[in-house]
Amino acid sequence: MNNVRHIRQTLGLSQDALAEALGMTQGSVSQYELGSDIPPRVARKLIDVAAGRGVDISFDDIYTSEAA
Repeated sequence: MNNVRHIRQTLGLSQDALAEALGMTQGSVSQYELGSDIPPRVARKLIDVAAGRGVDISFDDIYTSEAA
């Protein structure tokens, strides 16, 4: 599981709901979950969405590879 999927699941959101919160399409969220590069502006929005739901995440949580 990659970081975006894990963060989305931690927030309790579907891809559609996260996409709406980020102002993008569900397909874009899916591509990020499949490993497409996440632009910094999208990462900032994701941090803001998480904060609004009471979850503290950082750029490191988004960009750091999961431990093997």
